[in-house]
Amino acid sequence: MWRKSSYSSGGGNCVELNLGAHQVQVRDSKNPDGPILVFPRVDWRSVIRSRG
Repeated sequence: MWRKSSYSSGGGNCVELNLGAHQVQVRDSKNPDGPILVFPRVDWRSVIRSRG
C-alpha cells in the first residue's frame, strides 16, 4: 500500500512509500508508473535517522 510522506504539502511534489516486511519502496507521486527506488529496511532506517 503506497502512502504519501507526512511532509508533503499537497503542492504535487510528493514522495510515496510502500513499506514491506523486508524492504521500502519509494516513488514520485506525480509518476506512479515511473522508476521506484528500493531499500532494505535496515538501510531505510539509516536514511530516516540521518535527515536530522
